[in-house]
Amino acid sequence: MSSTAIFARPDEAPSSGYPALSLTVGNTPLAFISGPFVPGGGGFWAKLEGFNPGGIKDRPALHMVRQARARGDLRPGATIIESTSGTLGLGLALAGIVFGHPVVLVGDPGMEPLMCRLLASYGVRLEIVTEPHPVGGWQQARRERVQRLLAENPGSYCPDQYNNPDNVEAYAGLAHELMGQLPHIDTLVCSVGTGGHSAGIFNVLRRHFPHLQLVGVDTVGSTIFGQPARSRLMRGLGSSIHPSNVAYDAFSEVHWVAPAEAVWACRTLAARHYVSGGWSTGAVTLVARWLARSNAGQTIVAVFPDGPWRYWNTIFDDDYCHTHGLLGTPPADEPDLLDKPAEREVRRWTRCTNVIDPLAGMR
Repeated sequence: MSSTAIFARPDEAPSSGYPALSLTVGNTPLAFISGPFVPGGGGFWAKLEGFNPGGIKDRPALHMVRQARARGDLRPGATIIESTSGTLGLGLALAGIVFGHPVVLVGDPGMEPLMCRLLASYGVRLEIVTEPHPVGGWQQARRERVQRLLAENPGSYCPDQYNNPDNVEAYAGLAHELMGQLPHIDTLVCSVGTGGHSAGIFNVLRRHFPHLQLVGVDTVGSTIFGQPARSRLMRGLGSSIHPSNVAYDAFSEVHWVAPAEAVWACRTLAARHYVSGGWSTGAVTLVARWLARSNAGQTIVAVFPDGPWRYWNTIFDDDYCHTHGLLGTPPADEPDLLDKPAEREVRRWTRCTNVIDPLAGMR
Protein backbone atom coordinates (compact mmCIF):
# COMPACT_ATOMS: atom_id res chain seq x y z
CA MET A 1 0.00 0.00 0.00
CA SER A 2 1.37 3.42 -0.96
CA SER A 3 2.07 5.86 1.82
CA THR A 4 0.94 8.65 -0.50
CA ALA A 5 -2.50 7.44 -1.53
CA ILE A 6 -4.98 6.38 1.15
CA PHE A 7 -8.31 4.89 0.21
CA ALA A 8 -11.60 5.61 1.97
CA ARG A 9 -15.03 4.05 1.49
CA PRO A 10 -17.58 6.39 -0.14
CA ASP A 11 -19.49 6.58 3.18
CA GLU A 12 -16.37 7.58 5.12
CA ALA A 13 -15.10 11.13 5.52
CA PRO A 14 -11.32 11.34 4.99
CA SER A 15 -9.17 12.44 7.90
CA SER A 16 -8.16 16.07 8.15
CA GLY A 17 -4.62 15.10 7.13
CA TYR A 18 -5.80 13.68 3.83
CA PRO A 19 -8.67 15.76 2.41
CA ALA A 20 -10.70 13.89 -0.20
CA LEU A 21 -9.13 15.47 -3.28
CA SER A 22 -5.63 14.38 -2.23
CA LEU A 23 -6.74 10.75 -2.23
CA THR A 24 -6.61 10.82 -6.03
CA VAL A 25 -2.80 10.96 -5.92
CA GLY A 26 -0.72 7.78 -5.98
CA ASN A 27 -1.08 4.08 -6.81
CA THR A 28 -0.21 4.75 -10.44
CA PRO A 29 0.07 1.79 -12.85
CA LEU A 30 3.07 0.09 -14.42
CA ALA A 31 3.33 -0.69 -18.12
CA PHE A 32 5.82 -3.16 -19.57
CA ILE A 33 7.56 -1.71 -22.64
CA SER A 34 9.04 -4.42 -24.87
CA GLY A 35 9.09 -5.33 -28.58
CA PRO A 36 8.84 -3.91 -31.14
CA PHE A 37 10.07 -0.77 -29.39
CA VAL A 38 12.74 -2.69 -27.44
CA PRO A 39 14.44 -5.11 -29.83
CA GLY A 40 15.96 -8.42 -28.81
CA GLY A 41 13.24 -9.69 -26.51
CA GLY A 42 13.98 -7.44 -23.55
CA GLY A 43 11.94 -4.68 -21.99
CA PHE A 44 11.50 -2.32 -19.07
CA TRP A 45 8.75 -1.27 -16.68
CA ALA A 46 7.36 2.26 -16.92
CA LYS A 47 5.81 3.86 -13.83
CA LEU A 48 3.03 6.01 -15.31
CA GLU A 49 2.91 9.08 -13.09
CA GLY A 50 0.71 10.84 -15.63
CA PHE A 51 -2.19 9.00 -13.98
CA ASN A 52 -1.94 11.42 -11.06
CA PRO A 53 -4.27 14.42 -11.58
CA GLY A 54 -1.39 16.74 -12.50
CA GLY A 55 1.59 14.40 -12.83
CA ILE A 56 4.40 13.22 -10.60
CA LYS A 57 4.79 16.51 -8.72
CA ASP A 58 1.38 16.22 -7.12
CA ARG A 59 3.22 14.02 -4.61
CA PRO A 60 5.83 16.56 -3.41
CA ALA A 61 3.46 19.52 -3.65
CA LEU A 62 0.99 17.94 -1.24
CA HIS A 63 3.74 16.66 1.05
CA MET A 64 5.72 19.90 1.21
CA VAL A 65 2.58 21.91 1.98
CA ARG A 66 1.35 19.38 4.55
CA GLN A 67 4.74 19.36 6.32
CA ALA A 68 5.06 23.14 6.24
CA ARG A 69 1.64 23.45 7.86
CA ALA A 70 2.56 20.89 10.52
CA ARG A 71 5.75 22.80 11.42
CA GLY A 72 3.96 26.13 11.45
CA ASP A 73 6.02 27.49 8.54
CA LEU A 74 2.81 27.90 6.54
CA ARG A 75 -0.04 29.46 8.48
CA PRO A 76 -3.70 28.75 7.67
CA GLY A 77 -4.80 30.78 4.66
CA ALA A 78 -1.29 32.12 3.91
CA THR A 79 -0.12 32.47 0.32
CA ILE A 80 2.15 29.88 -1.33
CA ILE A 81 4.68 31.39 -3.77
CA GLU A 82 6.97 29.26 -5.94
CA SER A 83 8.85 29.05 -9.25
CA THR A 84 7.75 26.40 -11.75
CA SER A 85 8.10 25.25 -15.34
CA GLY A 86 4.65 23.69 -15.05
CA THR A 87 4.24 20.32 -13.36
CA LEU A 88 4.95 21.44 -9.80
CA GLY A 89 2.61 24.33 -10.48
CA LEU A 90 -0.22 21.89 -11.09
CA GLY A 91 0.64 20.09 -7.87
CA LEU A 92 0.70 23.31 -5.86
CA ALA A 93 -2.63 24.35 -7.39
CA LEU A 94 -4.01 21.04 -6.10
CA ALA A 95 -2.42 21.57 -2.67
CA GLY A 96 -3.79 25.10 -2.50
CA ILE A 97 -7.32 23.85 -3.14
CA VAL A 98 -6.94 20.93 -0.72
CA PHE A 99 -5.54 22.97 2.17
CA GLY A 100 -7.12 26.37 1.48
CA HIS A 101 -4.15 28.50 0.39
CA PRO A 102 -3.89 31.10 -2.39
CA VAL A 103 -1.13 30.15 -4.82
CA VAL A 104 1.13 32.53 -6.77
CA LEU A 105 3.46 30.95 -9.32
CA VAL A 106 6.32 32.43 -11.33
CA GLY A 107 6.85 31.02 -14.82
CA ASP A 108 8.70 32.09 -17.95
CA PRO A 109 7.80 32.54 -21.65
CA GLY A 110 8.48 28.85 -22.33
CA MET A 111 5.44 27.79 -20.30
CA GLU A 112 2.88 26.25 -22.63
CA PRO A 113 -0.37 28.18 -23.27
CA LEU A 114 -2.39 25.17 -22.11
CA MET A 115 -0.47 25.10 -18.82
CA CYS A 116 -1.03 28.83 -18.28
CA ARG A 117 -4.76 28.45 -18.86
CA LEU A 118 -5.06 25.40 -16.65
CA LEU A 119 -3.29 27.10 -13.78
CA ALA A 120 -5.55 30.13 -14.13
CA SER A 121 -8.61 27.88 -14.13
CA TYR A 122 -7.41 26.37 -10.84
CA GLY A 123 -7.31 29.82 -9.27
CA VAL A 124 -3.55 30.36 -9.48
CA ARG A 125 -2.11 33.83 -9.97
CA LEU A 126 0.65 33.42 -12.56
CA GLU A 127 3.50 35.87 -13.09
CA ILE A 128 5.82 35.52 -16.09
CA VAL A 129 9.40 36.83 -16.02
CA THR A 130 10.45 38.47 -19.26
CA GLU A 131 14.27 38.23 -19.22
CA PRO A 132 16.59 35.35 -18.27
CA HIS A 133 19.19 35.84 -15.57
CA PRO A 134 22.66 36.33 -17.15
CA VAL A 135 24.09 33.37 -15.20
CA GLY A 136 21.20 31.20 -13.98
CA GLY A 137 18.91 31.63 -17.00
CA TRP A 138 15.14 31.53 -16.69
CA GLN A 139 15.31 29.45 -13.53
CA GLN A 140 17.29 32.02 -11.60
CA ALA A 141 15.15 34.84 -12.99
CA ARG A 142 12.05 33.05 -11.69
CA ARG A 143 13.61 32.44 -8.28
CA GLU A 144 14.58 36.09 -7.90
CA ARG A 145 11.00 37.13 -8.71
CA VAL A 146 9.82 34.68 -6.06
CA GLN A 147 12.06 36.37 -3.48
CA ARG A 148 10.61 39.78 -4.35
CA LEU A 149 7.07 38.47 -4.07
CA LEU A 150 7.83 36.90 -0.68
CA ALA A 151 9.13 40.25 0.57
CA GLU A 152 5.99 41.98 -0.72
CA ASN A 153 3.67 39.45 0.94
CA PRO A 154 4.48 39.06 4.66
CA GLY A 155 3.55 35.64 5.98
CA SER A 156 3.75 33.99 2.58
CA TYR A 157 5.63 30.71 2.12
CA CYS A 158 7.91 29.28 -0.59
CA PRO A 159 8.36 25.47 -0.68
CA ASP A 160 11.77 25.90 -2.45
CA GLN A 161 11.52 22.64 -4.35
CA TYR A 162 15.21 22.73 -5.30
CA ASN A 163 16.52 22.53 -1.75
CA ASN A 164 13.61 21.32 0.41
CA PRO A 165 14.24 17.82 1.86
CA ASP A 166 10.46 17.34 2.01
CA ASN A 167 10.60 17.19 -1.79
CA VAL A 168 12.78 14.09 -1.51
CA GLU A 169 10.79 12.46 1.30
CA ALA A 170 7.56 12.84 -0.67
CA TYR A 171 8.55 10.00 -2.98
CA ALA A 172 8.70 7.29 -0.32
CA GLY A 173 5.14 6.39 -1.27
CA LEU A 174 6.10 5.88 -4.90
CA ALA A 175 8.96 3.61 -3.85
CA HIS A 176 6.63 1.50 -1.72
CA GLU A 177 4.21 1.25 -4.63
CA LEU A 178 7.01 -0.14 -6.80
CA MET A 179 7.90 -2.72 -4.15
CA GLY A 180 4.28 -3.80 -4.07
CA GLN A 181 4.21 -4.11 -7.86
CA LEU A 182 7.55 -5.83 -8.51
CA PRO A 183 9.41 -8.50 -6.49
CA HIS A 184 12.85 -7.18 -7.44
CA ILE A 185 14.37 -4.13 -9.17
CA ASP A 186 17.88 -4.01 -10.61
CA THR A 187 17.97 -0.53 -12.15
CA LEU A 188 15.98 2.65 -11.59
CA VAL A 189 16.01 5.26 -14.38
CA CYS A 190 14.96 8.82 -13.48
CA SER A 191 15.07 12.21 -15.13
CA VAL A 192 16.78 14.83 -12.99
CA GLY A 193 15.63 18.41 -12.42
CA THR A 194 15.27 19.31 -8.76
CA GLY A 195 16.68 15.89 -7.84
CA GLY A 196 13.65 15.06 -5.71
CA HIS A 197 12.19 11.91 -7.20
CA SER A 198 15.49 10.23 -8.09
CA ALA A 199 16.80 10.67 -4.52
CA GLY A 200 13.50 9.95 -2.78
CA ILE A 201 12.70 6.73 -4.61
CA PHE A 202 16.27 5.43 -4.50
CA ASN A 203 16.68 6.13 -0.78
CA VAL A 204 13.84 3.73 0.01
CA LEU A 205 14.46 1.09 -2.65
CA ARG A 206 18.15 0.61 -1.90
CA ARG A 207 17.31 -0.51 1.65
CA HIS A 208 15.43 -3.44 0.14
CA PHE A 209 17.56 -3.94 -3.00
CA PRO A 210 21.14 -3.19 -1.89
CA HIS A 211 22.59 -3.70 -5.37
CA LEU A 212 20.15 -1.32 -7.05
CA GLN A 213 21.66 0.95 -9.71
CA LEU A 214 20.39 4.50 -10.21
CA VAL A 215 20.72 5.98 -13.70
CA GLY A 216 20.17 9.71 -14.08
CA VAL A 217 18.85 11.31 -17.27
CA ASP A 218 19.58 14.96 -18.00
CA THR A 219 19.21 17.19 -21.06
CA VAL A 220 21.96 18.74 -23.15
CA GLY A 221 22.50 22.31 -21.99
CA SER A 222 21.93 21.48 -18.32
CA THR A 223 24.57 22.22 -15.71
CA ILE A 224 23.41 19.73 -13.04
CA PHE A 225 26.10 17.15 -13.72
CA GLY A 226 28.90 19.48 -14.78
CA GLN A 227 28.05 20.49 -18.34
CA PRO A 228 27.83 24.19 -19.24
CA ALA A 229 24.40 25.79 -18.89
CA ARG A 230 22.82 26.71 -22.22
CA SER A 231 19.40 27.75 -23.44
CA ARG A 232 17.28 24.58 -23.40
CA LEU A 233 14.28 23.53 -25.46
CA MET A 234 13.37 20.63 -23.18
CA ARG A 235 11.44 21.50 -20.02
CA GLY A 236 10.84 19.51 -16.85
CA LEU A 237 14.36 18.13 -16.58
CA GLY A 238 17.75 19.77 -16.44
CA SER A 239 18.70 23.00 -14.68
CA SER A 240 20.77 26.15 -14.95
CA ILE A 241 21.44 25.99 -11.20
CA HIS A 242 22.67 23.24 -8.84
CA PRO A 243 19.80 22.01 -6.62
CA SER A 244 20.99 20.64 -3.29
CA ASN A 245 18.45 17.79 -3.49
CA VAL A 246 20.46 16.04 -6.23
CA ALA A 247 22.05 12.95 -4.60
CA TYR A 248 25.20 12.77 -6.73
CA ASP A 249 26.70 9.85 -4.82
CA ALA A 250 23.65 7.70 -5.57
CA PHE A 251 24.05 7.67 -9.36
CA SER A 252 25.96 4.91 -11.09
CA GLU A 253 25.84 6.83 -14.38
CA VAL A 254 24.24 9.82 -16.09
CA HIS A 255 22.97 10.27 -19.65
CA TRP A 256 22.37 13.53 -21.50
CA VAL A 257 19.69 13.47 -24.20
CA ALA A 258 18.99 16.01 -26.97
CA PRO A 259 15.49 17.27 -27.89
CA ALA A 260 15.24 15.48 -31.25
CA GLU A 261 16.12 12.18 -29.55
CA ALA A 262 13.42 12.70 -26.92
CA VAL A 263 10.84 13.54 -29.61
CA TRP A 264 11.69 10.36 -31.50
CA ALA A 265 11.26 8.29 -28.34
CA CYS A 266 7.95 9.95 -27.38
CA ARG A 267 6.42 9.52 -30.83
CA THR A 268 7.71 5.99 -31.40
CA LEU A 269 6.55 4.90 -27.95
CA ALA A 270 3.09 6.34 -28.62
CA ALA A 271 2.78 4.62 -31.99
CA ARG A 272 3.88 1.21 -30.75
CA HIS A 273 2.64 1.04 -27.15
CA TYR A 274 -0.13 3.66 -26.78
CA VAL A 275 1.91 5.15 -23.93
CA SER A 276 3.86 8.39 -24.04
CA GLY A 277 4.64 11.63 -22.25
CA GLY A 278 6.71 14.79 -22.44
CA TRP A 279 10.37 15.70 -22.68
CA SER A 280 11.40 13.84 -19.52
CA THR A 281 9.49 10.74 -20.55
CA GLY A 282 11.14 10.72 -23.97
CA ALA A 283 14.63 11.12 -22.53
CA VAL A 284 14.09 8.44 -19.88
CA THR A 285 12.57 6.10 -22.48
CA LEU A 286 15.60 6.34 -24.76
CA VAL A 287 17.96 5.43 -21.91
CA ALA A 288 15.76 2.66 -20.44
CA ARG A 289 15.39 1.11 -23.91
CA TRP A 290 19.17 0.97 -24.30
CA LEU A 291 19.63 -0.48 -20.80
CA ALA A 292 17.02 -3.16 -21.51
CA ARG A 293 18.85 -4.15 -24.69
CA SER A 294 22.22 -4.19 -22.92
CA ASN A 295 21.15 -5.97 -19.73
CA ALA A 296 18.91 -8.85 -20.71
CA GLY A 297 17.12 -10.45 -17.79
CA GLN A 298 17.40 -7.48 -15.44
CA THR A 299 14.37 -5.68 -14.03
CA ILE A 300 14.58 -2.07 -15.13
CA VAL A 301 12.10 0.58 -13.98
CA ALA A 302 11.77 3.97 -15.66
CA VAL A 303 9.71 6.76 -14.10
CA PHE A 304 7.47 8.59 -16.60
CA PRO A 305 6.71 11.93 -14.88
CA ASP A 306 3.61 12.86 -16.87
CA GLY A 307 1.47 12.02 -19.87
CA PRO A 308 1.44 13.44 -23.41
CA TRP A 309 -1.49 15.89 -23.25
CA ARG A 310 0.57 18.96 -22.26
CA TYR A 311 2.80 18.59 -25.33
CA TRP A 312 0.22 18.72 -28.12
CA ASN A 313 1.79 21.92 -29.53
CA THR A 314 5.44 20.93 -29.08
CA ILE A 315 6.52 17.27 -29.17
CA PHE A 316 3.40 16.13 -31.05
CA ASP A 317 3.11 19.18 -33.34
CA ASP A 318 4.75 18.65 -36.75
CA ASP A 319 5.09 22.38 -37.45
CA TYR A 320 6.83 23.01 -34.12
CA CYS A 321 9.14 20.03 -34.60
CA HIS A 322 10.02 21.03 -38.19
CA THR A 323 10.76 24.60 -37.04
CA HIS A 324 13.20 23.32 -34.43
CA GLY A 325 14.70 20.53 -36.55
CA LEU A 326 13.39 17.74 -34.35
CA LEU A 327 12.15 15.26 -36.95
CA GLY A 328 13.80 12.83 -39.34
CA THR A 329 16.88 12.08 -37.21
CA PRO A 330 16.51 8.86 -35.20
CA PRO A 331 18.99 8.56 -32.32
CA ALA A 332 22.13 6.49 -32.58
CA ASP A 333 22.01 2.89 -31.41
CA GLU A 334 24.56 3.62 -28.69
CA PRO A 335 25.29 6.70 -26.59
CA ASP A 336 28.49 8.66 -26.99
CA LEU A 337 30.87 8.35 -24.04
CA LEU A 338 32.53 10.78 -21.66
CA ASP A 339 35.27 9.85 -19.19
CA LYS A 340 34.50 12.94 -17.09
CA PRO A 341 31.35 15.07 -17.09
CA ALA A 342 33.16 18.29 -18.06
CA GLU A 343 35.46 16.66 -20.61
CA ARG A 344 33.65 18.38 -23.50
CA GLU A 345 30.26 19.89 -24.22
CA VAL A 346 27.78 17.28 -25.41
CA ARG A 347 25.30 17.80 -28.25
CA ARG A 348 23.65 14.38 -28.51
CA TRP A 349 22.82 11.36 -26.35
CA THR A 350 25.92 10.83 -24.21
CA ARG A 351 26.76 8.64 -21.23
CA CYS A 352 29.19 9.05 -18.33
CA THR A 353 29.81 6.61 -15.46
CA ASN A 354 31.96 9.06 -13.48
CA VAL A 355 29.27 11.05 -11.68
CA ILE A 356 30.51 13.83 -9.42
CA ASP A 357 29.06 16.87 -7.72
CA PRO A 358 30.38 19.83 -9.78
CA LEU A 359 30.25 22.00 -6.65
CA ALA A 360 31.92 19.45 -4.33
CA GLY A 361 33.84 21.30 -1.65
CA MET A 362 31.90 24.52 -2.28
CA ARG A 363 28.55 23.57 -0.67
